[in-house]
Amino acid sequence: MTKQELFENIKRKKSFLCVGLDTDIKKIPSFLLDEEEDPIYAFNTAIIDATAKYCVAYKPNSAFYESHGIEGYKALQKTIEYIRIKYPDQFIILDAKRGDIGNTSEMYAVSAFEDMKANAITVAPYMGEDSVKPFLKYPKKWIILLALTSNKGSLDFQLIEDKNGERLFEKVLKKSQEWATDEQMMYVVGATQGEMFAEIRKYAPNHFLLVPGVGAQGGSLAEVVKYGMNSQCGLLVNSSRAIIYADNTVDFAYTAASEAKKLQEEMAVYLEKLI
Repeated sequence: MTKQELFENIKRKKSFLCVGLDTDIKKIPSFLLDEEEDPIYAFNTAIIDATAKYCVAYKPNSAFYESHGIEGYKALQKTIEYIRIKYPDQFIILDAKRGDIGNTSEMYAVSAFEDMKANAITVAPYMGEDSVKPFLKYPKKWIILLALTSNKGSLDFQLIEDKNGERLFEKVLKKSQEWATDEQMMYVVGATQGEMFAEIRKYAPNHFLLVPGVGAQGGSLAEVVKYGMNSQCGLLVNSSRAIIYADNTVDFAYTAASEAKKLQEEMAVYLEKLI
């Protein structure tokens, strides 16, 4: 999926919502554990069918599947295949936060793009260019670099300044743009960063930003839009727990759809000036 195709989907659906599939077997409705051979996959497909009309992307977090061994990996693979075949206009992000030396990253890239057939993968940039470049060998795929995250520990490193006052996240933004353009690279910026989105846009005015932290983590969609939206929207705002765990009864999918619709309707208002 190209950047323009993604923007066209955003305009058509009047949404820049990404639904995070952080599927924790301890939190899904208990009746699925009794009735389904693969409860994780059953939960995911129900959520996907309920929310697909309101979002433009899905983001399964690999840790929630890898923790169940081979069966979890199969559930992840089936989930991505289900989205890819039934909803081919959805942008699929494998949230794996990979980042290792070249030959290891090459294998991670094979796993994400050839085996899983995701559209994008999240990547940690700490080990530099040779840990990122293997993912860029796939011209129709995306990498999403961690830039300025929403967790408390982000203060430990990301805002450290050098002797010239340049912060580490700024170095990441500037240096990484030597490796790829905004047609193949996005950045992760946590929704709780608020006004810091204006700082991000100084260095990455045209890139799409993947924005986790709206909803359960307390990030403000209004602030994200105010400081982060650009002329092609430039935002994929992720909500996970607030949507997928909004209800744990037999109505869980219906409730998830309602929560996704609320966000989509708010996003539609923000998008009016672009479409």
